[in-house]
Amino acid sequence: MKEITELEPKALWKQFAKVCSIPHPSKHEEKLRQYVIDFAQSHGLEYRQDAVGNVVVRKPAAAGYEGHPTVVLQAHMDMVPQKNSDLKFNFETDPIRPYVDGEWVTADGTTLGADDGMGVSAMLAVLEGKDIPHPALECLFTVDEETGLTGANQLGDGMLSGDILINLDSEDEGELYVGCAGAVNVTANFEYKEVATPDDSVGYEVALSGLKGGHSGMEIILQRGNANKLLTRFLRENPYVRISTIDAGGLRNAIPREARAIVAVPVAQTAGFEKAAEDFEQTIRREFALVEDSIRFGVRRVDTPAIVAACDFQTRFVAALTAMPNGIMRMSDAVPGLVETSTNMSRVQLADGKAQLLFMVRCMVNYGKKQVVAMIESVASLAGGRIETQGDYDGWAPNPDSKILHVMKEGYEKLFGRMPEVKAIHAGLECGIIGAKYPQLDMVSVGPTMRYPHSPDEKVEIASVVKFYDFLLYTLKNL
Repeated sequence: MKEITELEPKALWKQFAKVCSIPHPSKHEEKLRQYVIDFAQSHGLEYRQDAVGNVVVRKPAAAGYEGHPTVVLQAHMDMVPQKNSDLKFNFETDPIRPYVDGEWVTADGTTLGADDGMGVSAMLAVLEGKDIPHPALECLFTVDEETGLTGANQLGDGMLSGDILINLDSEDEGELYVGCAGAVNVTANFEYKEVATPDDSVGYEVALSGLKGGHSGMEIILQRGNANKLLTRFLRENPYVRISTIDAGGLRNAIPREARAIVAVPVAQTAGFEKAAEDFEQTIRREFALVEDSIRFGVRRVDTPAIVAACDFQTRFVAALTAMPNGIMRMSDAVPGLVETSTNMSRVQLADGKAQLLFMVRCMVNYGKKQVVAMIESVASLAGGRIETQGDYDGWAPNPDSKILHVMKEGYEKLFGRMPEVKAIHAGLECGIIGAKYPQLDMVSVGPTMRYPHSPDEKVEIASVVKFYDFLLYTLKNL
């Protein structure tokens, strides 16, 4: 951690090193939450915790700023737990190991947690600072943003009294975000009969790895490979294969990087099967050459499984996986270059007579979201499955009359000599949900430059952290 804490601004990086040392994956933020509470108590700051674990820490206005509007700073405490498959790591007990890699900070084999450890660390640094000019502050630390925005959705009544909210969860320095997509989680469930593996069969593991993955909102426009879809394609192209289990993909909001299946292959087909796997690896490497550079696909002999999925179900299920919508569904007509609607087929599981598919559907407009859910439901129904939805939330519509946006645009130009870009984002920010609960809030989202969030390649640009923090302090001083 020492090289991290020597970076500028030291106040922020000191806190980020501490955040990395405290395990805080989604739904397991209790240790980091306790650190925030202990921090507030040790600095004599008022705090409040609601029923789901969100924490607000209040800091009085600096001298001369007592009459200014109260500002809410907001970030989420949880991080996406993704690691390389060959790394032994427990996100609930092990600290993240960050290190400096040239102009960036990244982590050793895991997600870094800069999303949104940077926002959390910036708030802690501001709360700790003794000579920072600022109005009265309410620093809101939310829980479980990454797996359903639970904290924002269940934010307690009376937690906030501010008039302005600055969300610290964006991922490109020099950009001000004023709108975001809504989303809904979709789960498709299937049941099937298991049958004895046919005689004269050989067991194989089919494994795909090395894809870049990434944030299913931010990186969906890059059209990287989806491990679940590619595994499905191989199984469909080799219909003599009998499937025993599938364990593919991961979190809903992460583009799947790895996929694995245990299958049975007729002895007479083994040579052709192994050749088909070699050919398939070369084919997908060529297809994705401009967006993926480390694809690994192969098969290896394993113990022959005792049971496989019934043939009629396997046929329907593989057809459903093939037909399920995935990726960009529509680009925005209003904002050039912005994805309007997308879906991510993030997880495929098949074992013990049950199969399950997980999706996250994102959309800037509600009708598009409903249409994609209907598509998933239709495909699942045709294959004998059923769906359920949860975590449905609307997007955040841009406000062209935002006063805080006007102030921050002018401030950025004065500080750095150029105007910031004003954007909407095809990802879920908590602003829309919090704004619906506290409609008086005037909101903007900012952050340092990050790349490959939600994957073990996640990194944050060191120089952008300096600008991000300077801009935050400048904004608080000049509101």
